[in-house]
Amino acid sequence: MRLLDALEVTDRDKRLKVARAILYLAQGVFDECDTDADVIHWSRHNVFLLYDMGIFTALLELLSMEMDNNQACSSAVRKPAISLADSTELRVLLSIMYLMVETIRLQTEDDRPEWRTAREAFKTELGSPLYNGEPFALQLFTMVTKFCSMNAPHFPMKKVLLLLWKTILFTMGGFEELQEMKVRGRERLSLPPLPEDSIKVVRSMRAASPPASAMELIEQQQQAKRGRRSRRPLVKQDSLDTYNERDPFKNDDARDEEEDGEEADSGIEGEVDPLDTDVIIQPPPPPPPLRPPTERASLPKGLPWAPKVREKDIEQFLETSRNKFIGFTLGKLTWSNRNVILHFLSVGTGLCEWKQDEYMCNSCCVGQGEEDVDETPTEILYLGMLPNLSQYVIALLKLLLAAAPTSKAKTDSINILADVLPEEMPITVLQSMKLGIDVNRHKEIIVKAISALLLLLLKHLKLNHIYQFEIVSQHLVFANCIPLILKFFNQNILSYISAKNSICVLDFPHCVVHEMPELTAESLEAGDRNQFCWRNLFSCINLLRILNKLTKWKHSRTMMLVVFKSAPILKRALKVKQAMMQLYVLKLLKIQTKYLGRQWRKSNMKTMSAIYQKVRHRLNDDWAYGNDIDARPWDFQAEECALRESIEKFNSRRYDKNQNGEFAPVDNCLQSVLCQRVELPEDFHYSYEMWLEREVFSQPIQWEGLLQQAQ
Repeated sequence: MRLLDALEVTDRDKRLKVARAILYLAQGVFDECDTDADVIHWSRHNVFLLYDMGIFTALLELLSMEMDNNQACSSAVRKPAISLADSTELRVLLSIMYLMVETIRLQTEDDRPEWRTAREAFKTELGSPLYNGEPFALQLFTMVTKFCSMNAPHFPMKKVLLLLWKTILFTMGGFEELQEMKVRGRERLSLPPLPEDSIKVVRSMRAASPPASAMELIEQQQQAKRGRRSRRPLVKQDSLDTYNERDPFKNDDARDEEEDGEEADSGIEGEVDPLDTDVIIQPPPPPPPLRPPTERASLPKGLPWAPKVREKDIEQFLETSRNKFIGFTLGKLTWSNRNVILHFLSVGTGLCEWKQDEYMCNSCCVGQGEEDVDETPTEILYLGMLPNLSQYVIALLKLLLAAAPTSKAKTDSINILADVLPEEMPITVLQSMKLGIDVNRHKEIIVKAISALLLLLLKHLKLNHIYQFEIVSQHLVFANCIPLILKFFNQNILSYISAKNSICVLDFPHCVVHEMPELTAESLEAGDRNQFCWRNLFSCINLLRILNKLTKWKHSRTMMLVVFKSAPILKRALKVKQAMMQLYVLKLLKIQTKYLGRQWRKSNMKTMSAIYQKVRHRLNDDWAYGNDIDARPWDFQAEECALRESIEKFNSRRYDKNQNGEFAPVDNCLQSVLCQRVELPEDFHYSYEMWLEREVFSQPIQWEGLLQQAQ
């Protein structure tokens, strides 16, 4: 309570000292602990105590004050080089808030009942517009846009993005919660249940060996010419389903892919999070030394996904079949044949929402299409983001571009290293190596936070309403998100995923509990013991999933993948032997194979076979042959404009409260107008005859003019 009162003093240095004391409590009073487990235990205990005392609200007021500190912003703008010293207060505040959000978000079996109650209250508090009439995440979005507009270049973007990601993850839910919400949404719309749980299916999938590169093929041919024994003089593309002993990314089975990868992510930023484990790798118990031979027999045989079909595909199939065999068509599906094939039909919640919105727009008068909208955290955040949505999207993509390893430094680009560069630059080789590792790790964490944030937003908005998802997707496409992601993957992905930009002895809480060994150049070069950088693998999968969501069922955007020559870039990404990453790469290759030409399909038959085995099948899908009617000239502008028109109608009908202007509904029925009861003043009957004489009888009516105006 004394610390809480001291946060309100006017002296800036005293406030900073008190904030550091609160941060020490949130970090688990590590100076009094002997083991890492003790630090984590007391950190959790203290964080719930801090929340009960109302520390988060006080920190939020200080954060708002620092955001509006024009003196600090103008000073940072004038400085030629910004360092850690310019954001000390902000970094301390954001670190405490991050520790509180992340610690309270994670559930453990030994949580007290009052902690569970506090978690639900904190979750509701963060998702509600309790802070200046807007949710907490919206304030963090404002910090991102101020930083990218160069109005506040000293903001610590890594901590802001991590806190923003974890806040949205806490208030809206991760992928497990998304799956449950999807099931409830289908039940509410009386739709059949999902054929499978996509998370469980992907976890059970086995990673495949990557296709051979052109250099490997040339080397194998040269070895054959030198007289080494070879079965065939020409070496074909390696099968994606055979085990390759030389592959450094080999996994014996699906459980080996799911080993604990969070050792590379630690520190005060709290890289251990369920979103990583839910999406990519679920840490299993350690496997026994000897596995029974019948263990793999429980895995399902055949294709991993149940086939799906859209109503549009069924109509095209029936129309083609009737024309071919009977010679006539019946137009739309009739109820007789609809009932026969209904159990094959896959109807998503997005399609139901699209049809419902189309019905409301067509059948109702303007202004009368209001509907009851649930005040969910997703709905509240979307409503707050809507006025400045394009600015938020552009700011996130600017940061992603600046943190991408393929980006080159430019003088006019934003500086994302303001919260990692020290005041004095290193003077020794060891200090330079350590700073280089810190800079690379800093960029990797920014990419991880942005990719996870965008993917969460897209998935939650799509589940909340299809048009909310479409408007964010369109802003991403217009901001060149597709070429940006392709540029990100246009590198040596194997090197990026196996990068070792971590120093284990400096990870928290190890660095404050144990004695620090002497760092040498050799130990820094060796890095950690992990074969992968799971942080980078997580980012790559997220970016691939975002690209899939942007291009799915969008012909013009699919053609953008073809125009930007994404096939060789994506094919190189198949070298990473991880089942989930390979699945989304194969999905992106599948949607564009019919436009790549027969020669490409002929020379990549093993990749085509992998698509057939791992990606979901759809009835009448002509993806492998190029005979689909969608293989037509594409008009990007026309398709996007039609989509934007539907989105604007949706936003206007649902959120525009000022509809009393020129578009207000007018009752044109004479009988209805005459039957309306009009409230008249009490003295109206005294002056009624005078008003009638003055306004009606004495005014000449120009009937010819009225007729001409009507014509």
